[in-house]
Amino acid sequence: MNDLRINGKRLWNSLMELARIGATDKGGVKRLALTDLDRQGRDLVVQWAKAEGLAVTVDAIGNVFMRREGTKPDLPPVVTGSHIDTQPTGGKFDGNYGVLAGLEVVRTLNESGIRTEAPIEVAFWTNEEGSRFVPVMMGSGVFCGAFSLETAYAARDVDGKSVGDELKRIGYQGDQVPGDHPIGAYFEAHIEQGPVLEDANKVIGVVPAVMGLSWYDCTVTGMEAHAGPTPMHLRRDALQVATTIMQETVAIANRYPPYGRGTVGMVQVFPNSRNVIPGQVKFSIDLRNVTDDLLNTMHGEIEAFVERTRRETGLAIVLERVSYYPPCPFHPDCVGAVRAATEKLGYSTMDVVSGAGHDAIYVARLAPAGMIFVPCKDGISHNEIEDAQPGHLEAGCNVLLHAMLERAGIAGAAVPERDDIFAQK
Repeated sequence: MNDLRINGKRLWNSLMELARIGATDKGGVKRLALTDLDRQGRDLVVQWAKAEGLAVTVDAIGNVFMRREGTKPDLPPVVTGSHIDTQPTGGKFDGNYGVLAGLEVVRTLNESGIRTEAPIEVAFWTNEEGSRFVPVMMGSGVFCGAFSLETAYAARDVDGKSVGDELKRIGYQGDQVPGDHPIGAYFEAHIEQGPVLEDANKVIGVVPAVMGLSWYDCTVTGMEAHAGPTPMHLRRDALQVATTIMQETVAIANRYPPYGRGTVGMVQVFPNSRNVIPGQVKFSIDLRNVTDDLLNTMHGEIEAFVERTRRETGLAIVLERVSYYPPCPFHPDCVGAVRAATEKLGYSTMDVVSGAGHDAIYVARLAPAGMIFVPCKDGISHNEIEDAQPGHLEAGCNVLLHAMLERAGIAGAAVPERDDIFAQK
């Protein structure tokens, strides 16, 4: 069993074939959720699954589960997967790798004649990207109860088309109630979408957790005035005050390394004229860290700084927290299975806390979960030039294979009883 490996060339060819559906001129993929191209992608993956003898189930939000039966079918399945919808200027690997790595695990088990005790399933989740419909991670969010099926169905794109109608139109509105599908353990293989692994020259990222995030809208209101006649000490310059809050956002993140993050990504200046002192500035703040304690500390510090700035400047400043996702520590059993598989296979490795959201975050609310990262070129993702080395993708899939076998158990192998590993978190 230690010598078992996936077929890296077959995995790569599958990725390239799927990438032809929605291919862009710059080498990327545009396959938005619930479009005709998404239907074609779904149909292709389901076709491949059925060719491997997998039973396919679709739930009411369009999540697809492809099952390879185990010798103990009453055990909840060990599941792997991700998503196949993309950004408008997406790449070939984000999400797609996790789904097709799962399919490659199944192909490897089939051609090797290996039976597992627990069933093995490959899943892909609806509208993970959120680029056509919000909220993001919609399928897994409905599955875990983060928001209702009715809320998801009512979401509309810029053309007014709803999720409910589009699911019916493409033929992927299933009968199963989301969340009624059991999961014993969940693994998600993914490109890192950041530069850490490549910078450290490591092949595998063991993911112990995903950062939590707090998003804010901040509005600073001063008074617009002529840039020439108005002396500096008499100005109520909203932009100059806003920039102090922006700088503090970065300073707060730097006070809580190594996972502190602070970003101002959107700024609107009014009236946005060359010779007018800005009267109002609206901007976003994004704070992230790996524990609730750290994130709450950062939250308190930005609130205190804004209040102090309001008193000192006399300007009206409104800070509103518009979104909050708590940090997600992954289950030690699943993290341990990934770590053990990586060590057994001899790949260079390091722990990488994810700064991006993934379906595994929501699945982890219901079942033990873990993730596997592989490098992507220059850390670039959500971009048509997104790229990854075939050897790294193969390595990550090999780790996935052995981690799933460790959790699912091999039929007939002299191993301890496995039922206890499927206990809920």
